[in-house]
Amino acid sequence: MSFPYKHVLLIGATSGIGKAMADHFITQGIAVTAVGRRQERLDAFLTLRSAFNAHPTIDCVFLNAGTQSQALFNHPESVDLATFNREVTINFTAQVALVHAVLPHLLNRTGRSGLIFTGTPVTIVPAFPAPAYCASKAALEAFLICLREQLRDTNVKVQHISPGPVQTEFHPQFGMPLKDFSEETWTGLAAGDADIYPGCVGGSTKEQWLELVKVRDAAVARMTGLLRKVMG
Repeated sequence: MSFPYKHVLLIGATSGIGKAMADHFITQGIAVTAVGRRQERLDAFLTLRSAFNAHPTIDCVFLNAGTQSQALFNHPESVDLATFNREVTINFTAQVALVHAVLPHLLNRTGRSGLIFTGTPVTIVPAFPAPAYCASKAALEAFLICLREQLRDTNVKVQHISPGPVQTEFHPQFGMPLKDFSEETWTGLAAGDADIYPGCVGGSTKEQWLELVKVRDAAVARMTGLLRKVMG
């Protein structure tokens, strides 16, 4: 199977993972319309409207925007709640708003359309110094699991990338090289994998991590089956 999309709107494309994936898409002959990650500096919804008007061929939206900071509640005087709430907005509520904004375009297309999300393993195994990041990304992952099921009978497919540490501005000194991340992620996207797990979470082997994900996914499938039966 090959990557089915021809024109990707990539939100969060100016650095790190987003820039690496934009470059990789281009080398594969995929058109990319890039939007910067720092959404507080632009009107995201006007940008979306203008992007779709200028590029009606967009058939995939890649939601990669994110930010991370420490919040140490054992020193509450050091915690800036405005920064905490801003992080939750960028990582979660803004993503939900963007999905709501782009779905009419994607659902109205006659061919296959896609939504791609960048997640993180700390949604399941939290990293205690970064509670806003872990909680907001966990909320996003729960949202996309629900969204995937709601869209299962439509033309819009949901893919989720959950990489371990990658050498970006978040942590330039450790993690997998960006090139390795891009290649492993591209392989999963082109194969049509619903969930892609490049690298591994800190403190666990990849096999241990995937076993944990397998248990979670089986529980989600049981819950989904029960709800489908109850809802008719």
